[in-house]
Amino acid sequence: MVGGFGGAGGQPTRLMLALRDLGVNNLTIIGNVAGISKTTGYGWPEHLEPIDQGIFFESGQATKIICSFPVPGTTNPLSDIERAWQEGKADVEIVPQGTLIERIRSAGAGIPAFYTPTGVGTPVALGKEHRIFNGQEYIMETALSADYALIRAEKADTRGNLQYIGTSRAFNPAMATAAQITIAEVDQIVEPGGIDPERVGTLSTYVDRIVERIPGDPLP
Repeated sequence: MVGGFGGAGGQPTRLMLALRDLGVNNLTIIGNVAGISKTTGYGWPEHLEPIDQGIFFESGQATKIICSFPVPGTTNPLSDIERAWQEGKADVEIVPQGTLIERIRSAGAGIPAFYTPTGVGTPVALGKEHRIFNGQEYIMETALSADYALIRAEKADTRGNLQYIGTSRAFNPAMATAAQITIAEVDQIVEPGGIDPERVGTLSTYVDRIVERIPGDPLP
């Protein structure tokens, strides 16, 4: 799992680059807005080259992605994810955004499946169980977990409690609970008590590793 809501918002960019440079292959990536930043600049400052989950497809390290937005609303240029899919090098599973976050949240909460009306009557519903509740049709969606979650937070204490800011609150907290190993990229590490208890967005129970960014790092 790779955190982030859209563009650079809440994205663990340094951890993503480190994973790419590690050369690990046969990756399945789970993310939200996954492949539109590099081609459109969406959510990135104009003076920086955009980075998104497409870097793993450009390098040939990823063979599948589960996400909400793998391509921009244009056919020119193609995103790295769409190109890999067209060339038969990768699978793409598109999940409605609300369904995606609920599948992740359910995994963290120990809920194996749930029913939703989202996707009924569309290709999203193909091959899935359908049921009627109170006269309305629903499809069953299963929980979605991962071996690793790479997430982004503003601050961590040395025990692993995390504080978020802005759109980093969207997917990162849920992803932190839904992986076997959670690695957090943060701007600052403080001693216990250095985070207001009312601002703790993820408890240390869910965090296995903390990586502090270099002060002044130009990447969002």
